[in-house]
Amino acid sequence: MDDFGIRTLTVMSAVATHGSFRGAAHELDMSPSSVSHMVANLEAKLGIRLFLRNTRSVVLTEAGETFLTKIRPALQDITDAVNGVNQLKDHPSGLIRLNASTWAADRILPFILEFMDKYPDVKVDLVTEGRLVDIVGEGFDAGLRLASLVPQDMIALPLGIDEALIVVGSQGYFKKFGIPKTPGDLVAHSCIQARLPSGALMRWELTKGSGETWIKTTGQLTVGTTQLAVKAAIGGAGLAFVEAREAEPFLNNGSLAQVLEEWTPPFEGHALYYPRPRLSSAAFRAFVNFCRTKVSVKSNHEF
Repeated sequence: MDDFGIRTLTVMSAVATHGSFRGAAHELDMSPSSVSHMVANLEAKLGIRLFLRNTRSVVLTEAGETFLTKIRPALQDITDAVNGVNQLKDHPSGLIRLNASTWAADRILPFILEFMDKYPDVKVDLVTEGRLVDIVGEGFDAGLRLASLVPQDMIALPLGIDEALIVVGSQGYFKKFGIPKTPGDLVAHSCIQARLPSGALMRWELTKGSGETWIKTTGQLTVGTTQLAVKAAIGGAGLAFVEAREAEPFLNNGSLAQVLEEWTPPFEGHALYYPRPRLSSAAFRAFVNFCRTKVSVKSNHEF
């Protein structure tokens, strides 16, 4: 009987789960070409086609489904045994893959740095992008997004860091054009438009109590990031609607001033999220436990 190898069978199972070589490659930290090559070798050894391939997807054949149904319980038992041994290790090791927005990555980075110092055998791949991805389909251990955007079928761990979007402008601008007193006043002002990482323009949504107001603002300038919007506001180009942490240093030194404060209250920030039924690695479990501890300490002591 041919020796197919646990690695080869695991690759085949991952391809079936993701429906693509690329998704399996992300999960297993391999190249798509290596995954494709291993599947082709397995099919050659078995003498039967396991997958139907086209430009959009990779689908199990009837023979592939039958074969996978037989081997998956054994692979599960082996995975459980390996994970059980890893739990006994003093220092978890391996790779953790995280997908995050730019803002979320900035918030989680201090957690990651402290975690890596505690677990030097763990590597972290923090991928930042604007779109909200399928973390399971693209081979990530977890995602980081605003808590309000986390899919309902995921476990969410809020980081306990509130966010706020605020309206700011330079003192020179306010002396020349006046200070808006209500959200409706923004229509008469030059408002700098900022693009989100997805390419869409940021909406100027203001909130007071239970009421929400969306203002269709206009202005001469549109920029690619909120960081540029901050700089443009300092230069007097108009009002900017930006993340409070980006503007804070310039509010402190007087380069910018905040307006409409009662309409821009803090809101729940980012959360780490991951699938419910997941045979996660010891490294990822250690990371989740570490984050839970940090969040708990922060909520108790507000460090």
